[in-house]
Amino acid sequence: MFSVKAAVSKFESVFEPALLAELETNSMLMTVKGGDTMLNPGQTIRAVPLLLSGTFKVSRVNDEGQEILLYYVKEGESCAMTFTCCMMSHFSVIRGTAEEDSELLCVPMDVMDGWMVKYPTWKRFVMQTILNRFTEILKSIDDIAFKKLADRLVNYLKEKAKATGSSLINLTHQQIGDDLGTSRVVISRLLKKLEIDNKLLLYYNQVKLLSEL
Repeated sequence: MFSVKAAVSKFESVFEPALLAELETNSMLMTVKGGDTMLNPGQTIRAVPLLLSGTFKVSRVNDEGQEILLYYVKEGESCAMTFTCCMMSHFSVIRGTAEEDSELLCVPMDVMDGWMVKYPTWKRFVMQTILNRFTEILKSIDDIAFKKLADRLVNYLKEKAKATGSSLINLTHQQIGDDLGTSRVVISRLLKKLEIDNKLLLYYNQVKLLSEL
């Protein structure tokens, strides 16, 4: 478990000293267990999270409860949608779920407007976060529109491994299907084909990626 001072020190290479001091004064720590949902559509956003450890999945949910992956937030990053909703005083339009036990440094929304003007490094961090996430969402749209599901599945598994730092992915076939907007049966068939091709190994609720993938 981080102290606030130790948490803020993780951003010493990103923010100027005066901003680090304000972060230490104004921010608070939060711990979220893997699998827990921190944010749902329609929820009021009162703080922006800076991820200290773990991984968060950001997804879009329709009225029927169907969910599709937008992007992952990794250590040292933040969520673009929470930035925009905070700055516009808008309700959340996404779901944020911890993929593993995670620790966050939460920045209250009432200090962020002033920081955008006062601290160039904060403005750059916010704008770079929004740009990076927008690029990832465009890539997701391209994948859905132009790629076969088998290729999307391979990309999904690689991105998941990259986000968690492990080639062993702890997900059910149903969860993968939900993220990709398809059924468990289809995902199971595609995963079995990849296993036959020596691209991965299948275990109970786990997928082990091999170097050939």
